Amino acid sequence: MDQKGIGLMSDNTPIVQGRGIVKRYGHVTAIDHSDFELRKGEILAVIGDNGAGKSSIVKAICGATIPDEGEILIEGKKVNFTSPIDARNMGIEIVYQQLAMSPALSIADNMFMGREIRKGSFMGKYLRQLDRPAMEKFARDKLSELGLMTVQSINQAVETLSGGQRQGVAVARAAAFASKFIIMDEPTAALGVKESRRVLELIQDVKSRGIPIILISHNMPHVFEVADRIHIHRLGKRLCTVDSKDISMSDAVALMTGAMTPEEAGVAA
Repeated sequence: MDQKGIGLMSDNTPIVQGRGIVKRYGHVTAIDHSDFELRKGEILAVIGDNGAGKSSIVKAICGATIPDEGEILIEGKKVNFTSPIDARNMGIEIVYQQLAMSPALSIADNMFMGREIRKGSFMGKYLRQLDRPAMEKFARDKLSELGLMTVQSINQAVETLSGGQRQGVAVARAAAFASKFIIMDEPTAALGVKESRRVLELIQDVKSRGIPIILISHNMPHVFEVADRIHIHRLGKRLCTVDSKDISMSDAVALMTGAMTPEEAGVAA
């Protein structure tokens, strides 16, 4: 996959843009000629009823599914992802609801899963020995940057952490390696009030570092607290995208469920 030239863009060019995306599964159309746009430096919340296709459109953007029609542009250049690895290699990171972490491995090992640092000597090149001090230092630095060094040791197993700490490690991992944007899928769904608060603070910390975020969430208070814009998905396509300051929470839910049209809400479709 040739991705040369990506990175040259004007300030107004979206970080990622989807045009007329279609994805069918047999007779079921999960994405119906949908558009999508993430701007530089923003948190874009994606909301929609169950089965609306919000996860499908985001999966198409990160290579988890391959669209049947349409095109995806990263920084104004068309891309053809064949897997999430293609997206990751370009600097797109995903924080899954299920965390996608190995509980038995250490924090440092989870941070570097799939991209371990090997020693530069014979031991690393030919015997594939890991440079653990470098990995541990990098992991410790990244957790410290986000204020997460409340763990006992960078080498403790992830299974010994609380739910909020685990989510924090997942966010830190994404922030450490993302150069384009981060997708977060229901990051507070399984957390308590205190832990959810910390994750929301982490999301805002990541945004302050200039990394755009796509936030998929059913939690309307969280969406309106952190999102700059809200992409409302309905029946497989984008119904509208609104500024979070220009719409009430109840109107957003009404749009999402079909109880109100964009015209009735006074927003552009």
